Amino acid sequence: MNTSLDNLTHKMQRAALGKIVDVALSRAEQDRKKTMCQLVDAAKQFYGSGFSDETYENAKKVLTDPNSKWTKLINCVLDQTDPHVARTTALNLGYEAFFRGTKMIRENRVKYQCNIPWLILFDPTSACNMHCVGCWAGEYGNKNNLSFEDMDKIVTQGKELGVYLYMLTGGEPLVRKKDVLKLAEKHNDVQFAIYTNSTLIDEPFCEEVRRLGNIAFMLSIEGTPETNDARRGEGHYAAVMHAMDLLKKYGIIFGTSICYTRQNIEAVTNDAFMRLLCEKGAHFGFYFHYMPVGNEAAPELMPTPEQRKYMIDRIRYLRSSACDIPFYPMDFQNDGEFVGGCIAGGRNYFHINSAGDAEPCVFIHYSNANIHDQSILEILHSPLFMAYHNGQPFNKNHLRPCPMLENPELLEKMVHETGAHSTDLQSPESVEHLCEKCKAYAADWQPTADEIWSHHKIRESRYENYKDWKPSQPQD
Repeated sequence: MNTSLDNLTHKMQRAALGKIVDVALSRAEQDRKKTMCQLVDAAKQFYGSGFSDETYENAKKVLTDPNSKWTKLINCVLDQTDPHVARTTALNLGYEAFFRGTKMIRENRVKYQCNIPWLILFDPTSACNMHCVGCWAGEYGNKNNLSFEDMDKIVTQGKELGVYLYMLTGGEPLVRKKDVLKLAEKHNDVQFAIYTNSTLIDEPFCEEVRRLGNIAFMLSIEGTPETNDARRGEGHYAAVMHAMDLLKKYGIIFGTSICYTRQNIEAVTNDAFMRLLCEKGAHFGFYFHYMPVGNEAAPELMPTPEQRKYMIDRIRYLRSSACDIPFYPMDFQNDGEFVGGCIAGGRNYFHINSAGDAEPCVFIHYSNANIHDQSILEILHSPLFMAYHNGQPFNKNHLRPCPMLENPELLEKMVHETGAHSTDLQSPESVEHLCEKCKAYAADWQPTADEIWSHHKIRESRYENYKDWKPSQPQD
């Protein structure tokens, strides 16, 4: 009875918010300032005391200031996004994931005494039509695929825990276009984001994505035609440019996925590159530090300490009001201070590879759980995941968050103590071999990281480990 009532309330809330979003979007062209206020009021109505009144008022102030970077960025996205895509994204990412899903996740962390993630990554296939230098996926071949039933199980069980955001990685996910579209149609109440090399995006596919409205894209690109194609192969840069044009034409939301290395770090962060991305229609993106994962990895691509410091300073500048470029970059390795350190192991996300192995992180290829014989909740209670749960944060300096890259002795210890096995699909790599590649890097980075961190104002209210959280305390 309670479940039926909850479902009814859920449907009524979604319908009510849908009407608010419809009105706001219909008036967006005439009075965008009013539209922003209406959306903040809708957020307050559905999320209530999750944020303070001051937070809501500050949000209104920022979003209604025509000179605000956020206002410019949001206007760019609204101007180029198809109305149906905008509506669906607002409901799925805004209501289901941020509001309703977050409440469910917080309750379930207390109920089940384990990490419950906010998003789940999974690989529909190991197959990839490219062979980028230093990337493990290009060596796998078409060895493994998650069936449609596997992917449906992941999303269905994830939703039961409050997870309404799913990212598809690989391999190249669009090798499985048909099943990806089928999954997005069946679960049209969740948001999907696809990390893709762009080469398989075409007009018929864009038409279907626009119709569904709940798929966004993160396109891999690495700077200039020269720096990009040197790693990803001749012609790839042109393919990405074409894909951006198609996605913009069809009003589909997309951003970038950029791996920064010792060789390309300036090319992927300079003003000219950032402005090009905005002109093409990308206004947000993730930066990923090159990781020396796999027996065929290229550790010489890892940035120097000086380059990583440059990256920290540069990303913060690009996000600041001092920069007029309407692009919001996020740095997976250097933004630990904003999320309390390492977010893997289900703390905020985890990864399922194309063989069904549940890995704490897309870069940590060790596991003792598999979706084929365990539920999502059982995976989150598995030994390696609980070691993450109990060990986070792995370093109080959140510029050194990772148990592999900056604290390799910790990953080695966890893998041995939990009996986790290598999940590399081509050439199993011992944890000793992986961590050995990181030790010199960790030692070189520590002095610089500690110096930078010593000048940071520590965010005392930020959570670092959910096992210490109580229902009465605020959470991010």
